[in-house]
Amino acid sequence: MAAAGVQTHLSRPTLTGRTAARLANRLNRKRQAYAKIERELLRGPRCPIVLCLSDYVKGSILKHYPHIQRQLVRLFNAVDLQRFDPTAMAGARQAVRQRWKIGADRIVALLIAQHFDRKGLPRLIDAAAQLESPITLLVLGKDDPAPSAQRARRLGIGEQIIFAGTTESPADFYSAADFFVLPTPHDSCSLVVLEALAMGLPTISTVFNGACEIMIPGRHGFVLEVAGDVAALADAMRKILDPATRAAMRQACLELRSELSFDAHVERLEKIYAMTNFEGPMTNE
Repeated sequence: MAAAGVQTHLSRPTLTGRTAARLANRLNRKRQAYAKIERELLRGPRCPIVLCLSDYVKGSILKHYPHIQRQLVRLFNAVDLQRFDPTAMAGARQAVRQRWKIGADRIVALLIAQHFDRKGLPRLIDAAAQLESPITLLVLGKDDPAPSAQRARRLGIGEQIIFAGTTESPADFYSAADFFVLPTPHDSCSLVVLEALAMGLPTISTVFNGACEIMIPGRHGFVLEVAGDVAALADAMRKILDPATRAAMRQACLELRSELSFDAHVERLEKIYAMTNFEGPMTNE
């Protein structure tokens, strides 16, 4: 939503970052124009049905347009289950670990993000430093790794973090990992979380990530109530380090695959199009 986009500065982790983003938003004429058009559309006499990636997105919209609650329908993201199929990844785990010199018995936490600070990597590094049993943090993304690497060295875990850059085969890295972490303070419906779940990876994220609405905390992973709570993140990671817990969560995550399919997504979308006279939100959508 454009109106929410004007306030994207709220997701920046530092006061300086929020101040700079707020100023940039005010000077962004295109973003302001989109917001104006959006207001005219959603406050006009023929307000459309609005497809929302998650209930989290619904809440964001309602902050700006509380009168259109009956026009909001959730349409969750889908995952390409053929591309992200753990049964079709024979050898990928070993290949990635050999390439990055990760021991076969080493526990690996994976984070995939394009903006490391904004997606919570500093908090993940802080939490990993609190663990009694060392793990490897495998990080994918095009962001500059230098600040995060320096933070890890300062906390004494510089050798535990690997910055693998970008890849065209993220499924290989999901296969190489033991669990997925994305302690983000804001994400409409993170596709990487859904991909991780489809690959059977127990996942740790936050209530500020719409993708977590498909998860049951304690069954598929953990959903943090406070994005910046390093102690809670470290505690969740400790629990996932238990092999039996991780195995049970992996099985539960794999059972979510049918709900994440393109078929399920298209079926929900067809139901929405079939509603000629929209009278209210669809149950459980």
